[in-house]
Amino acid sequence: MNKKPRSLLLLAVLSMAPAAHAAALADGDIADLTLEQLNEIVITSVTRQEERLNNAAASVFIISATDIRRSGVRSLPEALRMAPNLEVARVDARNYAISARGFNNPFANKLLVLIDGRSVYSPFFSAVFWDAQGVVMEDIERIEVISGPGSTIWGVNAVNGVINVITRHARDSQGTLLSLAGSRGEGDATLRFGGRLAGGGNYRAYAQAMALEDTDSAAGLNTFTGMQRRQAGFRADWDMLHGGLTVSGDVYQANLGQLNTRDIRIAGANLLARYTRQFSDEMGLRLQLNLDHTERNQPLNYVDRLDTIELEGQHDVRLGAHKLSWGGGYRHSRDDNTPGPGYGFWPYHRNLHWGSLFVQDEITLAPSLRATGGVKIEHNTYTGSEWLPTLRLAWSPDQRHTLWGALSRTVRSPARVDRDIVAPPKPIVIGGVPRFGLGTSPDFVSETANVLEVGYRAQPAHNWSWSATAWLADYDKLRTLEPNSIAGAYRGSLEFRNMAQGRTRGIEFWARWQPALRWRLNAGLTVQDVDLWTRPGSMDATTAGLAINDPSSYWQLRSSHELGDTMQLDWTLRYTGSLPRPSVPSYHELDVNWVWKVRPQIELALAGHNLLHARHAEFGALPGRSVIERRAVLKLTMRY
Repeated sequence: MNKKPRSLLLLAVLSMAPAAHAAALADGDIADLTLEQLNEIVITSVTRQEERLNNAAASVFIISATDIRRSGVRSLPEALRMAPNLEVARVDARNYAISARGFNNPFANKLLVLIDGRSVYSPFFSAVFWDAQGVVMEDIERIEVISGPGSTIWGVNAVNGVINVITRHARDSQGTLLSLAGSRGEGDATLRFGGRLAGGGNYRAYAQAMALEDTDSAAGLNTFTGMQRRQAGFRADWDMLHGGLTVSGDVYQANLGQLNTRDIRIAGANLLARYTRQFSDEMGLRLQLNLDHTERNQPLNYVDRLDTIELEGQHDVRLGAHKLSWGGGYRHSRDDNTPGPGYGFWPYHRNLHWGSLFVQDEITLAPSLRATGGVKIEHNTYTGSEWLPTLRLAWSPDQRHTLWGALSRTVRSPARVDRDIVAPPKPIVIGGVPRFGLGTSPDFVSETANVLEVGYRAQPAHNWSWSATAWLADYDKLRTLEPNSIAGAYRGSLEFRNMAQGRTRGIEFWARWQPALRWRLNAGLTVQDVDLWTRPGSMDATTAGLAINDPSSYWQLRSSHELGDTMQLDWTLRYTGSLPRPSVPSYHELDVNWVWKVRPQIELALAGHNLLHARHAEFGALPGRSVIERRAVLKLTMRY
């Protein structure tokens, strides 16, 4: 991909601008609250019901809108670096490896990612294509990051964590916003405008464009991993007397660089409709419909088109000491795959079905003691029904302290890559029988994990708070690559099996301290041990090893300082330990962002990223792995 600046790309959004109109500016968000008020924030991702952050029986970290604005980050993966309970490694210009509690790689398959409750994981790999996840950063209200199982509520694949990106209500994004950011060889532009609708509704619509420069390899060669992406979308909200309706959608198209061939082309569109109804203080209903279409044309590999429809519902009712939730959902995906010369999927066309039912009961055993038990039954095309139970206990002697524990069983169900991948894409006839080198794997079943967690959350004083969690997780039936002796038609010489086991354990800790009215500090640390081994009889020498390329520790320290009434200075010092296989050295890095409110409607920011080193590696093997360079970014934001 050409490394020159894409000026026309940035101007494309500006040409779509309507006449600016005056509107109220909604600046308030949760980072402006005191630490006491922050612990009272209502979250929804742990139990899918509203609860105070301080009472949640889970390891939860909140990234606020102001955290994002003041950090100077311009993409969702970079924003996730602020969560101390996540591993985030930039692989190259556009690709990231993001996970929680181990198993990190560019196709990490044990972390569920949601945008406004809409799952963005791909059933193709059970992973997230981060190059397709564009979000207007100014529209994010908060990001709820849960490390630990979430399968009882969110289903299979929420094994090690859940990320839920929650965007603002349309009424909080009225008027016009224009954001321009640029650096050497790359930049982005966003135009968003919002207003009122008939019937008391509110809306916003946006268009954005961005270009990422190719990274260089450790050997100094171009990796051709840059990207040009264009995206547009909308959100509309209608508030009703006892509920509300939300409709939102996005459409995107991107060109992704690729070595020695033409660009990868991706495109997609999605539509979400969510209806909520509060019948009384004790009873509520939530219905949600998701439609999603994605295309990925990857020369030399495959062309894939995936269409998904998902419908889910939840009913909540309070019966005395019981807070009961129950519901279910159905998801259907149609995957059409055209193989390339290297590999493909068999069958080429596959209909995938998921159906689920769940029930959860939160029982108040005493004024300070709550127990939550639940189970989800999820049926999928490959393995049938999976049981996903959990039990959580929380003791809150007062509003400043919560001791909690949890025991969960969770699974990762097979993706197409586990069951259907073949290489070469057309079988070779051996003795009159069609065979593949790497063949379909009909014996691959769900990976499982049993997880124990204990945590404590406290606010000893009005100006500081902390949270600590310890966990122990035992994994079984993990994926391995094994030789196959079964000589059936369309079987392979190699197949995926479930012949590995593992154990992870560790501690997550973070704290917030406000030593002065205009100064706030955030610190976070994760220490972990990830160990995998193969069962007797396994002949896999590589697959299990690739699953444990995780640092033994990583930490961060963030500072937010108000420099008078119009300037802000933020910096983040972060450390990531070395990776074992393939070996990547440990590193420290420093990010700094300076913000100047030129006028109430105009903001100028200058950010410096990776300031301690001219370049460093975060993931991958030599000699081809990318190095991430020091970079300065200038950003202008205008609101009217």
